Amino acid sequence: MENTQAVDTLNDLIETSKDGQYGFSLAAEHVRDGGIRNVLQRRSQECAQAADELIACVHDLGGKAEHSGSASGAAHRGWVSLRSALTGKTDQAMLEECERGEDSALARYRKALEEPLPPTARSLVERQYIGVRRNHDQIKALRDSRRDRPN
Repeated sequence: MENTQAVDTLNDLIETSKDGQYGFSLAAEHVRDGGIRNVLQRRSQECAQAADELIACVHDLGGKAEHSGSASGAAHRGWVSLRSALTGKTDQAMLEECERGEDSALARYRKALEEPLPPTARSLVERQYIGVRRNHDQIKALRDSRRDRPN
C-alpha cells in the first residue's frame, strides 16, 4: 500500500487526539472553577472531533484506523490522577498538566507535518495543528492568569 507511511502518521495523530480527549476530560473532572471546567470539556470534545476526522482520512486512504489512545497517553492520564491526589486537585495543577499534554501534542503534529502526506491529509493536519496551537495558548493563558490565585 503506497499510503502506509501516511496512515501510520495519521494513526499517531489519532492516538494524540484520543490522549487529549481523555486528558482534558479527566482534568475537567478535577477542577473546581466552572469556567475552566467548561474550557477543558470543550477542548476534550474538539479532540474527539479531530480524532474522528483523522479516522475518516485514514479510511479514505485505505488504511485501518487506530481507535484508542497511546500507552504514553495512558501513563499521562495516570500521572494526572496521581498529581491531582498529591496536590489536592488544584486548578493550577490541572492546567499545568494540560499544558504539558498540549506541548506533547504540538511536537507530534510538527513531526507529522515533516512527513510526506497526500494533499488532503496534509490540509487536515495543518488545520488541526492550528487548533492544537490555539488550545495550548489558551491553556497557557489560563494557567498564567491563575498563577497567583489560591486553589
